[in-house]
Amino acid sequence: MTALPVPVADRGTDPDPALPDPGARHRLTAVTGLAALSLDAMASVAYGPEAIVLVLATAGGHGLGFALPVTLCIAGLLAVLVASYRQVIAAFPDGGGSYAVAGAHLGRRTALVAAASLVLDYVLNVAVAVTAGVAALTSAFPGLYGERLWICLAVLILITGVNLRGIVDSARVFIVPTAVFVTAILTLIVVGLFRDGPVSTAASEGHASALAANASTVGALLLLKAFASGCSALTGVEAMANAVPSFRAPAARRAMRAEAALGVLLGVMLIGLAVLISRFGLRPVEGVTVLAQLADASLGHNWAFYVVQFATMVLLALSANTSFGGLPVLLKLLARDNYVPHVFGLRADRQVHRHGVVWLSVVSAALLILSGGDTNTLVPLFAIGVFVGFTIAQTGMVLHWHRKRGARWVAKALLNGLGAVLTGVGAVVVTATKFHDGAWLVVIALPLLVLVLEAVHRSYGRIGERLGVGRIPEPPHRERSLVLVPVSSLTRLTSEALTAAVSLGDEVRAVTVCHPDPEDREQADALARDWALWNPGVPLVRLPSERRTLGRPVTAYVRELRAAEPDTRVTVLVPEVEPEHLWQRVLQNQRGAVVAHAVRRDTDAVVCRLRFRIGPRRGVPDACRRPPADSFPHPSSMEDVGHTGGPGPAVGNGATAHPPTRPSTGPWRSSTHPDGPVRRRAEG
Repeated sequence: MTALPVPVADRGTDPDPALPDPGARHRLTAVTGLAALSLDAMASVAYGPEAIVLVLATAGGHGLGFALPVTLCIAGLLAVLVASYRQVIAAFPDGGGSYAVAGAHLGRRTALVAAASLVLDYVLNVAVAVTAGVAALTSAFPGLYGERLWICLAVLILITGVNLRGIVDSARVFIVPTAVFVTAILTLIVVGLFRDGPVSTAASEGHASALAANASTVGALLLLKAFASGCSALTGVEAMANAVPSFRAPAARRAMRAEAALGVLLGVMLIGLAVLISRFGLRPVEGVTVLAQLADASLGHNWAFYVVQFATMVLLALSANTSFGGLPVLLKLLARDNYVPHVFGLRADRQVHRHGVVWLSVVSAALLILSGGDTNTLVPLFAIGVFVGFTIAQTGMVLHWHRKRGARWVAKALLNGLGAVLTGVGAVVVTATKFHDGAWLVVIALPLLVLVLEAVHRSYGRIGERLGVGRIPEPPHRERSLVLVPVSSLTRLTSEALTAAVSLGDEVRAVTVCHPDPEDREQADALARDWALWNPGVPLVRLPSERRTLGRPVTAYVRELRAAEPDTRVTVLVPEVEPEHLWQRVLQNQRGAVVAHAVRRDTDAVVCRLRFRIGPRRGVPDACRRPPADSFPHPSSMEDVGHTGGPGPAVGNGATAHPPTRPSTGPWRSSTHPDGPVRRRAEG
């Protein structure tokens, strides 16, 4: 009876959309999404208001009066961005944020600029967040300052390990410090609003004022610089739109809720802190953060003050988790579009894009080592990429609404257009003001990364063209097959390899590399004698080599075979031992790996690596016991074993060796057996 082939589409049943998603428990809800993806934006409360105050302090006390108006402008931009990214989430539920928007409406090159800017920003965010958190720790414990780099690396390893467990597990770990930080800041604001003045100034006593001695006038340029510096508080707003697939169904709706909650919390905290700065007449001082002064003035120099400081320190260090939640998803989309290696598109258990997590950790560790764990070295590079992404996303959404023309599309397009103008101005001002402080590195790195992405895409295009991707291939056909088995001794591994080879090919040849040294010639001759005595029915081909190499003689022989028999499919079966314990791998000589690599690199032969597993010894099977003495051929017929360069027929050309006669006396022991006179190592 002939079995009818079953079409691929009929071999299984399509999943019922009504059934629950088996991976849902490893995806985010709105609350856990807020904890996993908003840490970067939440932590910016610690340095955003301070960045505004430090810029305005150059204009003296009069300049500090503009802290609240500048913060209100930033809060207005935050509202525009949150509304816009909620629209991005609804329009592009597969994630990708500005990369997806640009790819749909602004072209491939602009999409790559958006992707490259996000990649740079995510990597820098990890390094800046970890160093900032560790800096807060070393401020409280100055004795740890000399070990700050090792502490940074330890924190990075901790965050990486948590994220390798899955984004939901990371959210569960980080939800407590997030809740503590938000509660502490909101308590600080509420209590401070009921104060007529600061209850304590102990934190700032004894510290020099940061106000400029020669105060400048408050002009448009100073306000723009303060606005651009304060916009660092907006980093992380786009994380929800980049990681929509990480949410439970309905993913877009949950991500939109998390985005709205992030906007409300961040806006309330920024405006509340700005109000307290104006209410208390706060003046920045050297060595004490603005947030620390506000906590001291509002709550007093007591345990509550230290709770705020500790919560800030922890959240700053853990805010790197936003990058671990967003970048792996972005890399998955880039891998889908053939712009990064496809390995970044693979997803492990618990919905973890493991390769993206590990790559981000390695690159961030390199940045930490290069910077010595110093925050000030990395801060000038920060936030430029995210503003480029903001501008591209807003511009793309204007075109999106113009083409879709749905309900109230004009108002939506105007909203996105306003956001594009504001973030574009912010990107230019941030780049210009930080250019000489190191931002020029980002200006150079961004186009270089785009070129790398395009190079990867071209490589995949060439590979796809050669593989005929997208075209129906020719039907399969049978070819004559020849299997080569590299050997160096007679063991059970040799028998297993030849057994597998004769099952795979029409013809099988064993090959061994021979070197001209006397010791090597003696071992080769011993192997030839043992091969004839064993007589497996497979010819042994000796490959002479003047140089001490294994791979080149085998590849040269494969090329000769392909030239002589172009219609024959050559397979090289490399036998290797799979040890019982992992540590035993160091006991192997790795010759199999050397041969396999050389054949794969220099020929088009098929490489098959046979793994022979070594388990606990439980008795020797009958087939492996030493046969009686009279079952072996006589050594006098060794010349009949064909090999290149020997007196017998050249089985390397396809001739068959004649079976030798049996020995007349005495037991036989293989010369290559471990108990024999010539000790040799097994393959692998």
